[in-house]
Amino acid sequence: MNRPALPVGALLRQWRQHRRLSQLDLACEAGISTRHLSFVETGRARPSRALLLHLAERLDLPLRERNRLLIAGGYAPRYSERPLDDPALSAAREAIDQLLAAHEPNPALAIDRHWQLLAANRCVAPLLAGLPEELLRPPINVLRLGLHPQGLAPRIRNLAQWRAHLLARLQRDLEVSADARLGELLAELAGYRAPAGPTEPGGVLVPLQLDTPWGVLSLISTTTVFGTAVDVTLAELALETFFPADEQSARILRQLHGQRA
Repeated sequence: MNRPALPVGALLRQWRQHRRLSQLDLACEAGISTRHLSFVETGRARPSRALLLHLAERLDLPLRERNRLLIAGGYAPRYSERPLDDPALSAAREAIDQLLAAHEPNPALAIDRHWQLLAANRCVAPLLAGLPEELLRPPINVLRLGLHPQGLAPRIRNLAQWRAHLLARLQRDLEVSADARLGELLAELAGYRAPAGPTEPGGVLVPLQLDTPWGVLSLISTTTVFGTAVDVTLAELALETFFPADEQSARILRQLHGQRA
């Protein structure tokens, strides 16, 4: 769902307020006068393309929002947005496939900005066996899959901790992007019945403790992003990679990988 078109001044004001910056704060960071910024926000002055990009940098806007700001100002977008299977992204897609495959026997997946599954290695599927088809029908939202009462949630031993961790991550994503769809997803997931149990981490990391037919699988996760992306699709893509938190989990993952091989 596309956001309604707003004047460039309204967009700047919206993002400034979202970042909790006063006009004076943003003007000082951008090295312009508060009067000029006020004129831009009220539509009394038309900002140049360079100024809009400069303000977007100071506001730390996602690439998608920088394009939106330029279009609102009457300029062409600066950053491309290609589908992941576009030939121009073939090198990036190959890198993603190699990273996912190289991470086996441990699970790994690629997600977009709305936490929808784009790709996964062969070690993910066995952990999803037996889940309802409706949750596995593309596009698959991995947060919904993990916290839905008919998804992985009943299999997660530390569900209260894991739920609190995921909701906090989603809240941070929402604060950075101001994406309405993320807000809707957060409201949906927070509306699921909260499980009993401690929500605070018991150590330095929050593991995913999953009941499986082969025993309890304890996993810790890392997130990888493209550090130099100038394409919207790549900038919004993340790799979620999981590692065994103990020797039993490592043994289970090796066993599952060996069976699939």
